[in-house]
Amino acid sequence: MSVPASTPEQRAAALAKAAASRKIRAEMKELLKSGSLSLSDLFERAESEDMIAGMKIASVLPSMPGMGKVKANRLMESIGIADTRRIRGLTERQRTALLEHFS
Repeated sequence: MSVPASTPEQRAAALAKAAASRKIRAEMKELLKSGSLSLSDLFERAESEDMIAGMKIASVLPSMPGMGKVKANRLMESIGIADTRRIRGLTERQRTALLEHFS
């Protein structure tokens, strides 16, 4: 199956969008790590910002204070969140369980 070739302008636009997305996601993780942004605030922002809604929970949780990759994986497992789940794909029950854990 061949992929249609993109024009140089389309490629440049895609690269710029990807760079902006990485920058926003890194900023969100840093704000979570410093405590300037709560998980509930992140969920609220994800409702209106697609780039934040596309963040994987497995990369967000280790950014929380006192939470490393191992603890994050255990928490996700206990709540029933898949490793590949993104913020926009969380169920209401999963969001509630995460918010209760960090409150």
